[in-house]
Amino acid sequence: MKNFFKDFKEFAMKGNVMDMAIGVIMGTAFGAIVTALVQKIIMPLIGIAIGGINLSTLALEVGAAKVEYGEFLQAVLNFTIIALCIFLFVRGIQKAKTKFEKAKVEEVKEEEVKQVTEVELLAEIKALLEKQSK
Repeated sequence: MKNFFKDFKEFAMKGNVMDMAIGVIMGTAFGAIVTALVQKIIMPLIGIAIGGINLSTLALEVGAAKVEYGEFLQAVLNFTIIALCIFLFVRGIQKAKTKFEKAKVEEVKEEEVKQVTEVELLAEIKALLEKQSK
C-alpha cells in the first residue's frame, strides 16, 4: 500500500500530468469566454443580419411529425464559430511564439558576433604585445 501512494504521488507530480491539468482548466475557462462571445454577441448580430430569424426555433412539419432542425443548425453554427475563435487564438499564440523565438535566436547571434569580436581583439592585442617585445 505504501508503494501505491508513492507511485501515485510520482504520477500526479509528473510534468505531463500537471501540464495537462493546467491545460484542461485553462481550456474550460477559455471555452466559457468563447461560448459567451458566440451566444451573447455574435449570434444576436447574425440574427439581425438574417432578418431576425432565430435559428433554434426552425422546424419542419412532415405529416404528424415535427422535425426541429433549427437547434441542430444552431449547434453547428456555434461549433463553427467557437472553432474559428480557438483557431485564431492558437494561431496568434503560435505567431507570437515564433516571433519571440526568432528574436531570441537573433539575440544569441549578436552575442556570438560580440564574442568573436572580443576574441579577435584579444588576438590582435596579443600580436601587438608580441611585436613590441621583439
